[in-house]
Amino acid sequence: MTHDIFAAARARVLEALARVVPGLPEAVAARVEVTLPREAGHGDMASNAALIVAKPARRNPREIAAALAAAFADDPLIASAEAAGPGFLNLRLRPAAWHDLLRGVLRAGESYGDSTLGQGATVNVEYVSANPTGPMHIGHCRGAVVGDALANLLGKAGWKVTKEYYINDAGNQVAALAWAAYWRYMQACGLEISAEAFDAQTPNGLQYRGDYLVPVGEALHAKFGRSLLGPDDGIAPAESWLVTVRDFAIAAMMDQIRADLAALGVHHDVFSSERKLVESGAAAAMIERMRDAGLIYEGVLEPPKGKLPEDWEPRQQTLFRATAYGDDVDRPLRKSDGTATYFANDIAYHAQKIAAGAKVLIDVLGADHGGYLPRMRAAVSAIGGASFEGVLCQIVHVLKGGQPLKMSKRAGTFITLRDLLDEVGPDAVRFTILTRKSDAQMDFDIDAVVAQTRENPVFYVQYAHARCRSVLRAAEEQFGAAALAPETLAGADLSSLTNDQEEPQHRRMGGWPRLVEAAAQAREPHRIAFFLYDMAADFHMLWNRGRDDATLRFLQTDHPEETRARLALVAATAIVIRSGLRVMGVSPVEEMR
Repeated sequence: MTHDIFAAARARVLEALARVVPGLPEAVAARVEVTLPREAGHGDMASNAALIVAKPARRNPREIAAALAAAFADDPLIASAEAAGPGFLNLRLRPAAWHDLLRGVLRAGESYGDSTLGQGATVNVEYVSANPTGPMHIGHCRGAVVGDALANLLGKAGWKVTKEYYINDAGNQVAALAWAAYWRYMQACGLEISAEAFDAQTPNGLQYRGDYLVPVGEALHAKFGRSLLGPDDGIAPAESWLVTVRDFAIAAMMDQIRADLAALGVHHDVFSSERKLVESGAAAAMIERMRDAGLIYEGVLEPPKGKLPEDWEPRQQTLFRATAYGDDVDRPLRKSDGTATYFANDIAYHAQKIAAGAKVLIDVLGADHGGYLPRMRAAVSAIGGASFEGVLCQIVHVLKGGQPLKMSKRAGTFITLRDLLDEVGPDAVRFTILTRKSDAQMDFDIDAVVAQTRENPVFYVQYAHARCRSVLRAAEEQFGAAALAPETLAGADLSSLTNDQEEPQHRRMGGWPRLVEAAAQAREPHRIAFFLYDMAADFHMLWNRGRDDATLRFLQTDHPEETRARLALVAATAIVIRSGLRVMGVSPVEEMR
């Protein structure tokens, strides 16, 4: 068997099925699965083959399952096969099959579990995409971790992935950032002007007051001196400085965002600017392209259901026929002043990604963007060339000492990502975030994350890898590094690995390639954390049994062959844990301190 033991078993089932029920259409055979049975007592694997083919074959499924079981009577890697229930096929593997799997893991290394499921299709995963108006906060953190892990997972499962960040650097929010940076610039010039005094002189009020803009103001002063001030050191006319300060502040914020993301272990392939897209006229061109395709019309929307907003008025608008593509209502593409709406800009932006070659577009968004998904899915469907998916990330509540963590002094209104990284480090942040499905709210309990207990999955999985490495270091001192080379361990006599306590470890690592594909198809990287926790539990149990039963210890001087076999199991366990941690973006530790 290959090191994807479930895929290999399925291939054997299909071979047997072709003999028992010849001439089956490929579409029927494609639905045949080999999975873990619901109960361990039913065997190592179960197949629905007989149930799938019974109707087109016009035969009793139980009869087909019995015939399939008989076909495996002389299979060298199948210990037993039996029909069960209404027509399931249960398989139990011989130890040699698990030993072949172990050798495959050792030879593949961390590439074990790599799949061709995606068939090299190009997928663009856009995540974070925060407004460059302040530091990264905990909400951004969840989207960053989920998006990055999902991109890694898709890459392992055979997709060609681009990681993208969309810089929302157009509109009123970045104008508000410019005013706040100008206030800090005036302070850096030595002018004592309070937030309240400056606020009274701004067009829309002073929205950003955190200390994080103090260095930006100082940098503006260092570069421009007092040249941006107005007469008598007052506020100069906005047209004389707004663009300069805005661009300077955006660049400074993006430098900080990139640094925060790097500290979290997140690195994007592409950074796209909304402002450049707007200035290029891409949105206007997209509107005309959609008009030519009959996708838009001039019309009046129905009033919103429920309470009518005071500012609502029926008026002629340029509307996208979104309802024709599954959305609830048609969507405006132009504002009352004739400029493109944010949605029109977003359509042009997604068209840009399609033009770059992406066939699947995945946006990782905050939960408050749930209403955005149907309209964007409709738009991508209308313009064609790719499919659109959204992954929503719910709110994270940070606790310390059983209480909500206080706001960041530097940011003024929220907990920054840097604050969290300083508390627990990037590995703990990433792993903990991935212990919950992204669309479920979660409490990030700092005390629990740093606790060295089984209840802390970060510690528990890292400890399992550290224990593996400690065994292998001790073995290297005893046998030398050459004896622990993967190919050497793969060539060891593994026949002694038949103990009931070692079988769960075999089964778990055998399920890793299947788990990678299932998690990638479902777009659920949190499944990796659950798998690793179970893998760690199996290994810790084996470790503890060795303390109670000397015959189960990994290193036994008097039994060199058994020792080499168990070292192969330990090395393979460490490989699978590292393979999973790599997808999560978490560093495996060599030893616990």
